[in-house]
Amino acid sequence: MKKVKFLGSLGVVSAAALTIVACGKGSNSANTDDSKKASKFPAEVAKKEAKQGGTVKYAIETDSPFTGIFANELYTTKTDADVASPGNESLFDVDDDYRINDKGPATMKIDRKNNTVTITVKKGVKWSDGKQVVAKDLEYPYEIMANKATKSQRYTSSIASIKGMKEYHDGKAKTISGLEMPDGENGRTIVIHYDELKPGMYNSGNGYFSEGAEPYHYLKNVPFSKLQASDQVRKKPLFFGPYKVDKVVRGQSVTWSPNKYYWRGKPKLDKIVCQVVSNNSTSQAIKSQKFDVAAVINSQWKQVKDAKNTNFVAKIPLAYSYLGFKVGKWDAKKGKNVMDSKAKMNNKALRQAIAYAMNLDDVNKKYNSSLTFRIPTLIPAPFGDYFDKNVKGYPYDLKKANEILDKAGYKKKGKWRVQPNGKPLKIKFLAMQGDATKEPIYQNYIQQWHKIGLNVSLYNGRLTEINSFYDKLQNDAPGIDMYMASWSLSSEPSPADLYTEGAPFNFGRVVTPENTKLLKNIDSQKAFDHKYRVEQFHKWQEYMNEQAFVVPTNNSYEITAVNSKLTGYSVKPSDSNQQWFKVAYVK
Repeated sequence: MKKVKFLGSLGVVSAAALTIVACGKGSNSANTDDSKKASKFPAEVAKKEAKQGGTVKYAIETDSPFTGIFANELYTTKTDADVASPGNESLFDVDDDYRINDKGPATMKIDRKNNTVTITVKKGVKWSDGKQVVAKDLEYPYEIMANKATKSQRYTSSIASIKGMKEYHDGKAKTISGLEMPDGENGRTIVIHYDELKPGMYNSGNGYFSEGAEPYHYLKNVPFSKLQASDQVRKKPLFFGPYKVDKVVRGQSVTWSPNKYYWRGKPKLDKIVCQVVSNNSTSQAIKSQKFDVAAVINSQWKQVKDAKNTNFVAKIPLAYSYLGFKVGKWDAKKGKNVMDSKAKMNNKALRQAIAYAMNLDDVNKKYNSSLTFRIPTLIPAPFGDYFDKNVKGYPYDLKKANEILDKAGYKKKGKWRVQPNGKPLKIKFLAMQGDATKEPIYQNYIQQWHKIGLNVSLYNGRLTEINSFYDKLQNDAPGIDMYMASWSLSSEPSPADLYTEGAPFNFGRVVTPENTKLLKNIDSQKAFDHKYRVEQFHKWQEYMNEQAFVVPTNNSYEITAVNSKLTGYSVKPSDSNQQWFKVAYVK
């Protein structure tokens, strides 16, 4: 899975490429007039004759300044990805099933006999300073990801499967032996060598190779330890997409103008301004047409659905919110997750009961017009037959929650239950700030857990600011027992980069022999057989559902409000890599 922190109305992302990303049936409450209307929205605005010129204002919805890390290998927030989208084009275009094709900036060839992936960038694909994108620019992202000095979250077990990556990561080699540039650093081809290829490699977002490039000529003199904070990354980044950065107001806005060297041709707009707007101000901003493109916050749908001079496009994204439990820690020296058998939350019965006590359907109906809906499993329905429709998840059932706790020995002593060993049980819940509905929603869940005798309270007694939230998760801040976050998934469904022993994004620190075995099976050589791979996906979902280390909660319709004077805006996967190139004002 390619992911990146999704820090908006849903929650986290992670990363191979930048197509950040409907659905089968959700909960019964999803079948309301609003959800039906949303599902009938088109995926693109009407195609009309376009004119040259104009400025588009793009709303970046966040209650915190964006971090402004404009390098694919280093950013971790969807907010940064959105701000960078006018210029940050992926190496590959895809079809509507997210399968990589040859229409984009680069082509890809997979050689199963020799266990290689060959990527060739097209002639004329140039950085916004006019330099051709070359082989070294394709190779350099791997150095950034694997060099410990960058502290990149992108160094995963998937990327580490490239020959020589581990040796480079561990400081035992100065170069990555499995990355070959047959025509030299200034050629346009890189050959990536593996011990074995993986079945997901034909799809974007597979995580086994980078789908981006970095301008080596521009970054080479910046030490890896200073790269993330450098002006070359923060203030004056180079991209090969349709627009170039003109001005960055740190944390607040980025102004873009056409990249005159763009390989597809001349973009239509004079400017794109990406501007921060708070979540609670979004609906008013849409109604007053302060922005030309703005994501709709579902809890505000009723306030914006009749906005004038506005077209709505929608999709159900490859994403989910979830409740996670801390059952271990990240061992930085060994580069892996280590589970703690004595962790407070390392009791399946406790986790299951907490999940059954959540009244998700009622919450979605009350606060989100049922445009958010409960999902049962960690593989969303848009992934087709990989989704296990037989997994039911944890529908609301207080009686079952109480029975599970009673049977597992969590007896009541007064108002609260105690641990099976008789010690007091206090559970700290890390929850993220957001729009005005977040506080009542989280307080509702806490009251639900109180109903089954669990003494749950907010971590530090309040909701946590977004950047601090993920900093605490990533660094295993002491005292966190459970948390709610979200993933925006890649278009290759393998969960390896989120849930393996070596995955930094495995925030719960879940490591079991069965989980490891099933994840390996999903990406094994046998899994080139589609039927076998589907079976392993289903077994993994059943296992994770039963263990409840990570409990999926919701997905949401993702609706975008677009100025009715615009053409070319689309949320179709096949348009994702050239979205901003196509956007223009109607003649």
